Amino acid sequence: MSRAVVIGAGPAGLMAAEMLGRAGLEVTLCDAKPSVGRKFLMAGKSGLNLTKDEPPTPFMEVYAEARAPLTPIIAAFDASAVQDWARGLGQDVFTGSTGRVFPTSMKASPLLRAWLARLAGLGVQIRTRWHWQGWQGDALAFQTPEGAGTVQADVTVLALGGASWPRLGATGTWAEILHARSVDLAAFTPANAGVAVDWSDHMVRHFGAPIKGGAWSAGPFQSRGEASLSAGGLEGGGIYAVSRGLREGHDLSLDLLPDLSVPEITTRLAKPRGKASLSNHLRKVLNLTPAQIALIQEMARPLPEGLRATARVLKALPIRHAGLRPMAEAISTAGGVRFGALDDNLMLRDLPGVFVAGEMLDWEAPTGGYLINACLATGRWAGQQAAAWVKH
Repeated sequence: MSRAVVIGAGPAGLMAAEMLGRAGLEVTLCDAKPSVGRKFLMAGKSGLNLTKDEPPTPFMEVYAEARAPLTPIIAAFDASAVQDWARGLGQDVFTGSTGRVFPTSMKASPLLRAWLARLAGLGVQIRTRWHWQGWQGDALAFQTPEGAGTVQADVTVLALGGASWPRLGATGTWAEILHARSVDLAAFTPANAGVAVDWSDHMVRHFGAPIKGGAWSAGPFQSRGEASLSAGGLEGGGIYAVSRGLREGHDLSLDLLPDLSVPEITTRLAKPRGKASLSNHLRKVLNLTPAQIALIQEMARPLPEGLRATARVLKALPIRHAGLRPMAEAISTAGGVRFGALDDNLMLRDLPGVFVAGEMLDWEAPTGGYLINACLATGRWAGQQAAAWVKH
């Protein structure tokens, strides 16, 4: 029986192991951490967003430059297939108002338990605390609790993640191993990252408050998602969706009232104010929250003279910031193994029999189900193609 080794036990590695096991290979799944799926479980703490139920064209557009190589891979395991797969593991799913798909339980742990039971039924052997060191001759080298050792593999799938949240296992140190083998890599950069802001003391009481209903912009990237004020800056899906624009050097702005025009805002501001403070006036006539008003004062004080000028500020509030939060805090990373280093099967051109999946690949996407769907799809593809390769 041929032996397959999968290194990295996140969604991509687990899916690759499942495909290899289904193909009848002897599968060993290795991970450096004491337990598997750690980032997967963390992602599920606020509700495990498995995919997004929307037509293929807008779904694929979010992958930008990586759309072409990812299209056949995701088409083979699209949003509908992901939902069927979850149901097959006994996990009912539902679609929210924005098209995001979640397990009914909203948690990752029941799905992961069912998945691991399926892998056990396929004979997949899981080895934890196995740190991959590269190759020793033709064998895979590991540092294990029992010391250094090697494993012979007929085929290998690498699914070690990117370089975000290293405490959960995605350290990115594998890049040094592949670079030494002349694999073409793109440098890691933060994706889906928060924005660092040096707040004044006046903002402290608003930490944790959401900024809802606005439209964030950074160059060509726009989002109607929510963000929240934190001690470190701004966090949340609304900011993550435009973080690439910030990484590329574009300014960040916020349209606090995207459903109103400048003339409409001006008309509302012209209502009699009486003895009300400006903050109370903004709250009453525009329904702005205390946190939104504080953000306006923080970023645009003193407000310009004239109601129309004030309306323009509210439609394009400049957000002063100190760049993206550190990569270790990002939800995901861009960079990794360039698609040019791989064939259409996700096998490294210069390392026959070595396949790559998940966030090790050079792609990025916003949160909202796109990240996990692509990890599952590339893991499935790499596992299937690895099984086909070793059998021929």
